[in-house]
Amino acid sequence: QVQLVESGGGLVQAGDSLRLSCAASERNFGNYYVGWFRQAPGKEREFVATISGSGGSTYYADSVKGRFTVSRDHAKNTVYLQMNSLKPDDTAVYSCAAPKRFRVGGSRGDEYTYWGQGTQVTVSS
Repeated sequence: QVQLVESGGGLVQAGDSLRLSCAASERNFGNYYVGWFRQAPGKEREFVATISGSGGSTYYADSVKGRFTVSRDHAKNTVYLQMNSLKPDDTAVYSCAAPKRFRVGGSRGDEYTYWGQGTQVTVSS
């Protein structure tokens, strides 16, 4: 059982930056893809980004491409989501997720087995 804990959310102004963290209890976290998703009030969950276990492969939603960067630190069992040039439309609860070990995690939520509790990001105009 992989436990994921997000942190780093908060209230910022448009144009600001935030870095979210996703810390894992699993010491072999490098064997897992990690995806970031977000859900705004009244909207469906939306894919944001994903990163391979090695960190060598990343994929982003068009809505965040060029503004967000996903990375990972294997020594800390942590995946990061650096969010720059934030917009009010980025306001949502952000969650990280991992599929089963060695499985690929893409843009669909049903590819993921383990989920964190989420962290709120609010961007004011």
